[in-house]
Amino acid sequence: MWFRRKTSAALSKLHKPSEPLHRGKALDRARLPVDLVEPGMRVVKLDRPWTEVPVLFQGFTVESDSQIRILRYYCRWVLVEAEADQLIKARAKLSTLQRRVTRPLVEKRSLAAELPQAKVSFQLTQAFVDQMLASLEHADDVSLEEARPVIKECVRSISANANAMFWMAHIKNEDAYTAEHCLRVAIYAIAFARFIGLPDDDLEVVGLCGLLHDIGKLRIPYAILNKPGALTPEEIAEMQRHAEYGFQLLQSHHTLEPIVADVSRHHHERIDGNGYPHQLSECQTSRFARLVSIVDAYDAITSDRCYRAGLSASDALRILYRGRGEQFDAEMVEAFIRMMGLYPPGTLIEMTSGEVALVISSHPGKKLKPKVEILLDAHKHPRNPVVIDLANDPLNANGELYTIRQALPDGAFGVSLDGRIDQIVTTAHALEHES
Repeated sequence: MWFRRKTSAALSKLHKPSEPLHRGKALDRARLPVDLVEPGMRVVKLDRPWTEVPVLFQGFTVESDSQIRILRYYCRWVLVEAEADQLIKARAKLSTLQRRVTRPLVEKRSLAAELPQAKVSFQLTQAFVDQMLASLEHADDVSLEEARPVIKECVRSISANANAMFWMAHIKNEDAYTAEHCLRVAIYAIAFARFIGLPDDDLEVVGLCGLLHDIGKLRIPYAILNKPGALTPEEIAEMQRHAEYGFQLLQSHHTLEPIVADVSRHHHERIDGNGYPHQLSECQTSRFARLVSIVDAYDAITSDRCYRAGLSASDALRILYRGRGEQFDAEMVEAFIRMMGLYPPGTLIEMTSGEVALVISSHPGKKLKPKVEILLDAHKHPRNPVVIDLANDPLNANGELYTIRQALPDGAFGVSLDGRIDQIVTTAHALEHES
């Protein structure tokens, strides 16, 4: 049963004397997603131990948005008690909640309109990360609270058009892996949180979690962190300590939300309990830690490292899919794949017609049919860019259905994502000056 009836008399023993009772009214009990919890509901059970969530009481009546926000950070489901009418209204919202991950991210501005601002936000955040890492490496004082305004800019840009930031994140520099990895994880985490329907208030916090999740690696010796060959068991143990190092550092910064330190500590835990540092199972790992672990793995798999070349996005998504339910949260993995698509934004592709295009955006319900911008004709000659949405089943010049033949490495046939971004930004600036 979705909920069962419980009388007021039976509940009176569960309420603290200071808490208001629903006298004279029967209460129902329901297992709800945390996204549907409302003030007035009494939380009687979490989907993880109470000790894993920073709440004052084991069982409380929700009175504020801040309490609900904490539940969203750590939990997915909770058991609540409330009047039947309130639970019926909450249940009616379940289908809307489930449909969130079948719709594309809302675009408030076009990709071309947002790219100039996204580039500025990306560069400002990158500069902050470089400065932060340099300061921490030299044991200088650093205010991690200063990360908040740059993350706010990322949230603003992603809320306007996430694909602009996806394009920026698609450009990678192997020599700056640590700094860029932190930035990319922040970007993907913000977009993913928005995709699954978390409110705007949460986006800034999940962005901080992503940006600072690997901060403990600054305590790892450079020879281990960048070793081109296999690590020894002792080196693996030291590498894994970065999770605790990061937790210790972030826990001392009391202006940051506690969940930021929690994610740094637990983003390498696994659903099956075989992760590190504490071998926590799914019921002990926070919702945000599970979210960041997926994003972290995706970016690590697709990035070039000193010891191996990065894999393609489609290979990375297949690895995540195989690990669902064991290493990663299964429902979140499936939602992440829907958001990214098999050809993520920024991917260079060749059509079966021979034309070459850049992926602009993905469609969660049609992962093989993104929106693309065609830049080269069938003979690989430059042409005036044209945008087509493959989800609408358009036909090419031969009257055939447009389909993707393959993903191409960046720079193939003289087309680079970086170059296309520069073209769009230059054009936008020129139009700005003209007006």
